[in-house]
Amino acid sequence: MSDQQSSLWHATTIVCVRKGKSVVVAGDGQVSMGDTVVKANAIKVRRLGSGDVISGFAGATADAFTLFERLEAKLEQYPKQLTRACVELAKDWRTDRYLRRLEALMAVADENVSLMVSGTGDVLEPSDGLIGIGSGGNYALAAARALIDQDGMDAETIARRAVEIASDICVYTNRNIVVEKLESK
Repeated sequence: MSDQQSSLWHATTIVCVRKGKSVVVAGDGQVSMGDTVVKANAIKVRRLGSGDVISGFAGATADAFTLFERLEAKLEQYPKQLTRACVELAKDWRTDRYLRRLEALMAVADENVSLMVSGTGDVLEPSDGLIGIGSGGNYALAAARALIDQDGMDAETIARRAVEIASDICVYTNRNIVVEKLESK
């Protein structure tokens, strides 16, 4: 994506919250071009593999779908090994000529681990189980950190509230929130 295009397209707040036996990935639905909202109900969060991995993306939509497909292939190759699948994806993303041009970030989680995956080869596991990516990601991350120790707030409630708070701050984020949740056994 050229610098001009990246300055025109903004669109995402994704947050991943791990608390207790639950992990949740939540994202807003807004896609903007410049100062215009192009779509308000985009789905940027989905289940992958056999449904035991959840993911959200920030970045160009076509790039993200390509990465979702590639990650699903890696999950088939390395079943129940999310970290290994993400490392293999990150290696391909960095070295493959086609993939190298893709501009996106992914937050992925299974019942055991939450990871942020980037095109620079990063596969990062946050120490606190919280991830925020996209234009409102830092706002959502800060909100989730502030809420994580609140009694009576589960992972889904925290994730939804974090995206809502981000939507109050980031003009590229709305309150049309999509959530995917996994419960560990």
